[in-house]
Amino acid sequence: MSTTLITTFLPLLCYLTYNIIVPQIEKLRPSLSTIMNMQRRRWVANAALRESPFDAILSGNIMGSVSFLASTAVLLILAIFAVFGQVPTLMAALDSLSLDRVYTSLDVQLHLVVMLIMFVMAFFAFTLSLRQFNHFCIMLGAVDHENGASEEEINAISRMNSLGARNFNSGIRAYYFSVATVAWFVSEWLPILVCGLTILILAHREFFSSAHRTAASAAVIAARRQHDKGAAVSETKQRRSGARRGAGAGKSPPL
Repeated sequence: MSTTLITTFLPLLCYLTYNIIVPQIEKLRPSLSTIMNMQRRRWVANAALRESPFDAILSGNIMGSVSFLASTAVLLILAIFAVFGQVPTLMAALDSLSLDRVYTSLDVQLHLVVMLIMFVMAFFAFTLSLRQFNHFCIMLGAVDHENGASEEEINAISRMNSLGARNFNSGIRAYYFSVATVAWFVSEWLPILVCGLTILILAHREFFSSAHRTAASAAVIAARRQHDKGAAVSETKQRRSGARRGAGAGKSPPL
């Protein structure tokens, strides 16, 4: 197998492998996405207690971002189809751009197919994310604010939000790794370097970034506050129960 063929498929393989390995690492060390899932549950739990357009505005902003990236993926797919009709012109441009060798027309067409696959996968990831966020909005709007939502309902709604976020991250990763497919046109060795840098950058952002530390601190503070609140409520109930028992014992028996 030639080096050109290996580096052509390398970004796609790295993208698929990264999406498989990261969930396994998250079982050992929580990623930024895992921590944000906890915040998503807090969001749903608080939204179930209020009747306000604030949550609809937040959901609309999220869906707008996903919709923009999905539309961008469509434009990139159309652009690649257009390049298929201009391969001779592209080959002439690569003759002056490539640093170490000249690609054949078959090499370029195969690489364009790989780029097309990556952007199609990004498109499906974004559209699935958009659909799941739409389901999340419907489920959140169906919450009965008068009687409140049960823990099971809150967990189900927050899981739908988390699914939308997971597919959104998958689409973003496809964009990141597609940078390596562009680097291939400069040199067949450059995608190896770009894929390695992409993995390091993504791993740093997910597990070691300042955003990770900030989100973890916020989650710990929120959990501590919730624990203190629950302890205070339990203590109040115990005091009231003790006062009632004391009042009942203090009553004189009827003659």
